[in-house]
Amino acid sequence: MIDKLEMFLAVAKEGHFGRAAQSLGITQPSLSAGIKQLEGQLGVLLILRGSRYGGLTPEGETALLWAKRIVGDARQLREEMRVARHGLAGRLRIAVIPTALPWAARISAHFRKAHPHVEFTFLSRTSIEILQMLDGLEVDAGISYLDNEPLGKVTSVRLYNERYMIIAREDHPFAKADSLPWSALDGQPLCLLTADMQNRRIINRAFAEAGIVPRVAVEANSTIVMVSQVLAENALTILPEGIAAFLTEGKPLKLIALEGATPNHAVGLIAPWRDPEPPAIKALLTETRRLVRASDDS
Repeated sequence: MIDKLEMFLAVAKEGHFGRAAQSLGITQPSLSAGIKQLEGQLGVLLILRGSRYGGLTPEGETALLWAKRIVGDARQLREEMRVARHGLAGRLRIAVIPTALPWAARISAHFRKAHPHVEFTFLSRTSIEILQMLDGLEVDAGISYLDNEPLGKVTSVRLYNERYMIIAREDHPFAKADSLPWSALDGQPLCLLTADMQNRRIINRAFAEAGIVPRVAVEANSTIVMVSQVLAENALTILPEGIAAFLTEGKPLKLIALEGATPNHAVGLIAPWRDPEPPAIKALLTETRRLVRASDDS
């Protein structure tokens, strides 16, 4: 039944039989037959369909919760048996908010020193998308805000607290200052992340607390685009200190600390709570805690 539940999860995620079949690497007739067999085993209709996918039935919505739980447990069982035979190996899939991507690299480099046979896939996503992907078993863990979205039942490791910086070209008038209040940005042309990003919503609240309306000349969902815009147009952007330092290193740019209504949100590694923890996730959490302790001590 596990393979049929995997098919059901794929259809529920994609909302389309053809795309679901493609994601599983099987033909659409095989997928349709598998769903019909699952419905026959359970004795209920799970998916409304005529000429196309029509959504889940009420019984399908209930079955979806059980399918996620059963498939998650089955995957964990297979992983634990593989670890018992061959040691820790495989691939960890981690979704990361764009501003925390340098930390993703630090975690994987540290982890692979202890577990060189584990590989990583990192996906840049919004904080809301990360929670959705964790719930849908699309990723194993995430790096996101710990105190700004309802996380649900997760295990977390705090990585750092954000400190926001203005990024300006060296020939910008602001470049003479080491720190500025948020109010100094009133009327300045800015390049900011798009509104679907949690980082942007945090910054918008800081603007509101400072009593200013930002002049957003350019929006982007890429931090690279934001810094490139600063270089090309002599505009300003705002990013957390870690990603700002990484993206500006070796460039004619100045980092200026923001004072006053500065957000201080925690960013961390999150994984769905399970007891017992899957071996790879347990190792990931352990090694991340060690990395954070070493960073805090240095």
